[in-house]
This record gives sequence, structure tokens and C-alpha cells, in this order.
Amino acid sequence: MGNKFLTGVYPVMLTPFTAENQVDYENLEKLVEWYIDAGVAGLFAVCQSSEMFFLTLEERVNITKFVVEKVAGRVAVVASGHISDSLEEQAEELNAVAQAGPDAVILLTNRLAREEEDDGVWIRNLELLLEKLPADLPLGFYECPYPYKRVMTPEQLRWCGNTGRFYFTKDTSCDLGQIKKKLEATRGSNIRLYNANTSTLLESLQEGASGFSGVMANFHPGLYVWLTENFRKEPEKARQVADLLTVASLIERQVYPVNAKFYQRQIGNFKTIHTRSKDSSLFNATCELEMDQLTRLVEFVGKAVLEG
Repeated sequence: MGNKFLTGVYPVMLTPFTAENQVDYENLEKLVEWYIDAGVAGLFAVCQSSEMFFLTLEERVNITKFVVEKVAGRVAVVASGHISDSLEEQAEELNAVAQAGPDAVILLTNRLAREEEDDGVWIRNLELLLEKLPADLPLGFYECPYPYKRVMTPEQLRWCGNTGRFYFTKDTSCDLGQIKKKLEATRGSNIRLYNANTSTLLESLQEGASGFSGVMANFHPGLYVWLTENFRKEPEKARQVADLLTVASLIERQVYPVNAKFYQRQIGNFKTIHTRSKDSSLFNATCELEMDQLTRLVEFVGKAVLEG
């Protein structure tokens, strides 16, 4: 099986909620179409930005199934959704998500060993988990920061690449040196690396990374799409776009994902900014001004760069 995951952008999807705290599937469909209209290569349907630790298993499965059905093969869909501690419960969760039909099921690296346990324990637990999943199920990794961040080593990725079962890894190391080593370790395998960090994105693309899978694709995915498609053809503009995106990405340190939902409400995709993972009241009037100013600035500068 070749790798079907294309070079490009894989947004980490938000979950819109109604005022009654239910998943808002009408607005989720709007979000899917907004991403696709921006030219993304795929969607990461259930992840931390989706607030998966605050979703029931039924909701995680239903969201995955809904996104797969609405995408209808136009782009790839990956999904995670295993949040339990025990391998048995994780296998149950992952198999349930797999039945919803994504192109790959994504494993959280921090679910395979406790923070104090070494990489040997991690590998043994992964071997046990793989035995509980279909042998033909395409898999991937996500270095999820919650409840703790476990960044994979190049040696771990090489081992995983040698199994032939892994196709996708979302890197959150924010370390270009580590990314280079990981790309070298996975060369010749099925694994393709997608960088979640804007600051190192351009350089990682130049080194052979396959694209971007980070939270800022919830604000201006089109600029990330342009960068992944044109960084070699137009290197000077690519440098300017990458610089703009890095400065804009500082908004991640605001009240995310509430600020992303505020932006989605501003453009008409969401009805509410309600989240389960953050208190939306933390997003105050000053935060609103910052988001509005950032939106105008990115639109103005981005247009000037690309048309200049």
C-alpha cells in the first residue's frame, strides 16, 4: 500500500457546539466545506483541537463518521480519539473510530507509556496495541501536548516505519534539528511528517516534510496551502509568507480554541464560541479586539505579498 497522504495542509478540526452543549453538526458541515474551499489536502477530524478529551466515545465516532461522509473522498481524513489509560480500552476506542471510515487512525504518543516510563516500555505497549488492531488498518501518530507531551525520537519513528503500518505523523517537537533527524529516519518508509509548528514550517518543508497540521489552519488555511504548494517555486514570497504566519501564530497563546471559534463565528461558520475545554468567558473584549486586528492584518499583508 502506497501512502495516499499528499503534501499539503491537514487542519486540526474544531468541534462546534450548540448553546445547549451538543455537537452542532450543521456548523460542522460548514467548517468542512470552508477547509476544503481553502484547498487543504486532508482533515484531522478528532484531535485535541476537537476537544476529544471532553467528547464521549460515541461523539468521537459520530464526528469522524460525519466528516468522512461529508468529505466523500475529496480529501483524506484522519482521526484519533483514544483517551483511555489502559491498552484494552484504547483498542476499543481505536477500533470504534476505525469503523467510522477514516483513511488513517492516529495514535497519541502519550497514551502508550506514562511520562516517567522509558521508550522501551513505549515500544512494548505499542506492540501489544498493534496486536489488538486490524493488520491492514493504516495508522499514524500525534505528539499530543495533553496530558503531557511525549515527542518521538528518530529511533522510535524508524522502528515504526519498519513495521509498514504507519503513514502519518503530526510532529509537535518545534525543533528543526529533531525534525531533520526524523525525516532521515523515515526516509524510504511509508511515514510522512506533518509539522504542527509555524516557526519551523518553511525550513521543515525545505528538508522534506510533507506539510502542516497545526491550529493556525483554523484561522487562515489558504496561506498555509499557498506556502506548501509554492515554497520552492517562489522562495522570496515564501519567506515573507512564512514570516507573516509565524508572527500571526503568536495568537495561539491567547485563549485557544475559544479564539478560533470566535473567528469562525465572525465569518459565519459557527453560531457560538462555546467550548468544553476552556471557559469561554476568559475570551474578553480585549481578546476580541486582538483577533479582529490580527484578521485584518493577515488579510492585508497576505494579499500585498502574494500580489506584489
